[in-house]
Amino acid sequence: MEALRVLELYSGIGGMHYALKESGIPAQVVAAIDINTTANQVYRHNFPDTPLWNKTIEGISLDDFNKLSFDMILMSPPCQPFTRMGRQGDVQDPRTKSFLYILDLLPRLSRLPPFILLENVKGFETSSARDLMVQTLKDCGYTFEEIMVSPTSVGIPNSRLRYYLLAKISPENVGIQTSSEVLGAFSRHGESDSSEQPSVMAPTNPGTCQPEEEIQRGHILYKLETTTDAQRKENQNNDLSVRQIQDYLEPQSEINMELYLLPPKTLLRYALLMDIVQPTCRRSTCFTKGYGRYVEGTGSVLQCSEETEMQSVFRGLDQHSEEDKLQRLLKLKLRYFTPREVANLMGFPQSFSFPAQVPTKQQYKVLGNSLNVVVVAKLLRQLVS
Repeated sequence: MEALRVLELYSGIGGMHYALKESGIPAQVVAAIDINTTANQVYRHNFPDTPLWNKTIEGISLDDFNKLSFDMILMSPPCQPFTRMGRQGDVQDPRTKSFLYILDLLPRLSRLPPFILLENVKGFETSSARDLMVQTLKDCGYTFEEIMVSPTSVGIPNSRLRYYLLAKISPENVGIQTSSEVLGAFSRHGESDSSEQPSVMAPTNPGTCQPEEEIQRGHILYKLETTTDAQRKENQNNDLSVRQIQDYLEPQSEINMELYLLPPKTLLRYALLMDIVQPTCRRSTCFTKGYGRYVEGTGSVLQCSEETEMQSVFRGLDQHSEEDKLQRLLKLKLRYFTPREVANLMGFPQSFSFPAQVPTKQQYKVLGNSLNVVVVAKLLRQLVS
């Protein structure tokens, strides 16, 4: 197979590029495009030989795109217009402008790229932007599949449910693999949370999946946790098709624990809201760009003192003085995952690294805006096969 010429839009820290390498598909990234200064620093550090354009996509002419003569587009457009936590401005959000420009540009290219892969958050599948994209693809003669996948489907203990679109155009009228074949690549055995199961959506009838961290109310046990919450977490931890958190941790001797331990004020204020995991767990929640700065809903924290029983710490906690509360919570030795560990859970290879000048909080931020490398690599193999 001749090496594919790949255009990487919204390139970020290079998640798509790493997925392309992981897939084993002969390919060359002919241009990576992004305007985020920190992300571009990281990208250039890891891929110094790849042309990196620090330009707005809508500022690049049709002629410039045609000169690249690419065979594949990889893209992960800004998710804020579609996320459940945002305002869901969709096509009215200014951050969608570049994506709409791409859709306008695609039919006018001198040669349509045979392959397209897009990643975005859950919520994109019901957006007007998605509808416009699907119509554009149909008009251009592409066949395509849409799938919702979380890294747990490839054995990684991290919930990051995302929408993916795989599109293909072929002169031989050979379409993309069928829904069942795409799903087959993510088949798993054993117990799991139903919201984590991969699902393929009919192009004209987008599926709706339950939010992966959705809380169902019931009898409170401890730590604001219901029986339903506890059962869901137990099911996830019993799923032997998913690896344990400890497989993704840095050696303790290499971590300056003082940098990552949760400070007393954070413990006292957010203890009941934190998602706490142990090294032997087979689950963790989605790491967002706010990890390390905010606690609620930004990602799990790690309990380093495994001999301390979490229930014994939290039961009746509100009946104690602030000082006693703190002493109980400190026994758990709760810390943030390091950026390297977050990168591991997102499938980045050991060769990936951050430039020394990028602060830790910025490392978390750009990781939170990236994607799972292993999931995308698997999808790329399905797309090109």
